[in-house]
Amino acid sequence: MTALDKVTLNLPQKSPKPQKPQKSRRDDAPRPLPSATRHRPQPDQPRDLPQPEYQQPEYQQPEYRQRDHPQRDLKQREHQQRDRRLQHGQRPELSQPSARDAFLAVQGIEKSFGKRQVVKGVSLYVRRGEAVGLLGPNGAGKTTVFYMITGLIKADRGRVDLDGFNISALPMYQRARLGIGYLPQEASIFRGLTVEDNIRSVLEVVEPNRRRRETDLNDLLEEFDIARLRKSPSIALSGGERRRVEIARALASRPNYMLLDEPFAGIDPIAVGDIQALVRHLTSRGIGVLITDHNVRETLGLTDRAYIIYSGQVLMEGRTEDIVNDPEVRRLYLGEEFRL
Repeated sequence: MTALDKVTLNLPQKSPKPQKPQKSRRDDAPRPLPSATRHRPQPDQPRDLPQPEYQQPEYQQPEYRQRDHPQRDLKQREHQQRDRRLQHGQRPELSQPSARDAFLAVQGIEKSFGKRQVVKGVSLYVRRGEAVGLLGPNGAGKTTVFYMITGLIKADRGRVDLDGFNISALPMYQRARLGIGYLPQEASIFRGLTVEDNIRSVLEVVEPNRRRRETDLNDLLEEFDIARLRKSPSIALSGGERRRVEIARALASRPNYMLLDEPFAGIDPIAVGDIQALVRHLTSRGIGVLITDHNVRETLGLTDRAYIIYSGQVLMEGRTEDIVNDPEVRRLYLGEEFRL
């Protein structure tokens, strides 16, 4: 016998582990409730507890949902649009808001970058069918206000309303779906596409019916006098022609409002009149237009009203003649020698 065997013999022997009694598959013991009913009120629980907010009657009202849940309302409208298009192959028409709600409004928006506050409680509005200017000297905050309306910059305080809906929390693409078109200052044309393919690229997103899509394409080409350029490469267009194509493409998404960022930048003087005519054409279609530009004469010459932003605040709002004749506006912005 080896030493290892001796040690092994002297080790205490482990008692056999008792076996657990096997349970029958049909055990009579009570089982836990399913997750769907685990938290369901039992008969012995009080039933007079306050209802959660989402079960209260006022929460179920359409006005409550539309005011406080624009994202849910957006999804419902998108689904309704899709169903109508698929069933009838026609352009959908959203229910129009009341006249008092049909505007794009900004209420007390503020914005700071670091410790510097650049926008200090600006409020403005644009009705459908009117052109409004957003003007001011460099560094006044007008571009920041403009970008907060488009959704490029998020406001620190205040709200943006679109036809009665609070859209402050919505990103830019969802604001576009709700009816805000945006034309940036920089060239946004798709240079690798022809003129007609630039417009068709947007129509393919908003119009599923191919026949209707081609009809809308031809209408936009004729409306903006660019049908002769439909097969031309976009990179070969002049500044005025490019702007026409960009505006036609923006209208392909059927907006109710158009935000034009420096529309007179980078175009020939002879094309300024064309841009002014295009803006008037947009308002004649019932589209509200908001323009920010450094070309004061051209902008004031085509807008119904204008806001002058100075040091992050609204210095004045009014019609062109009121703004031009205001002594404070002339002293701080236009200059004493300014003439239209």
